[in-house]
Amino acid sequence: MKTSFDLVADSRDAVQGKGASRRLRRAGKVPAILYGGHQEPKQIILDHQNLLTLLVNEKFFSTILQLKIDGQPQAAILKDVQRHPAKNQILHMDLQRVLENEKIRMTIPLHFKGAAASPGVKTQGGVVSHLLNDIEVLCLPKDLPEFLEIDLSTMEMNDIRRLSDLQLPAGVELVSLSHGRDEAIVSIHHPRAEEVEAPVAAAAAAAPAAGAAPAAGAAAAPAAGGDAKKAAAPAAAAGAKKEGGKK
Repeated sequence: MKTSFDLVADSRDAVQGKGASRRLRRAGKVPAILYGGHQEPKQIILDHQNLLTLLVNEKFFSTILQLKIDGQPQAAILKDVQRHPAKNQILHMDLQRVLENEKIRMTIPLHFKGAAASPGVKTQGGVVSHLLNDIEVLCLPKDLPEFLEIDLSTMEMNDIRRLSDLQLPAGVELVSLSHGRDEAIVSIHHPRAEEVEAPVAAAAAAAPAAGAAPAAGAAAAPAAGGDAKKAAAPAAAAGAKKEGGKK
């Protein structure tokens, strides 16, 4: 059975509750639970700083871990990590025991290669869309791959690669395929032209409107001048009458 990471853990007292968990976190520890393997669930404690270092590595999520609980070895896989929504803090972890003769379900990452050399990208100007980034597999612990790789170097425009196109190692099956779901993994398609044309169309529509403003202003100016002449005529006539009265 392949293992990649060693984790030292201590048994946790049977005392449960939020208060006990908060005290552990303040002390730099992470409460966790280990279950499965035809045994009762076991409460354990892990070191927080050590976990922060390990969780940066992608392999930590997709390989078998070697736990040492109070000095006793136990193979396990990571099933869930609960993180603080605002802090770089791990709140809780779920681990599952691993037995050599029993298959495990594990989510592993997908790795993509050859995109830049593919005809769809290199000569046809296409864009690659990753529709899946990881996939769930079912296999014995000894057959668990760290990742699955898909080669895009022969893909052309509008090509799609699906789960059935993956080259699987011996003893590994895809959970989705076993349920009849041959999902799309990656595609190469034309760039979305409407995203480029929309700003151009908006600028073209704005140009006539901007040009119409001076014309309207010019039309308004003569009208304003005509109104001024009409308003000045009665005033001039009234001034003439007044001068005539004085004579």
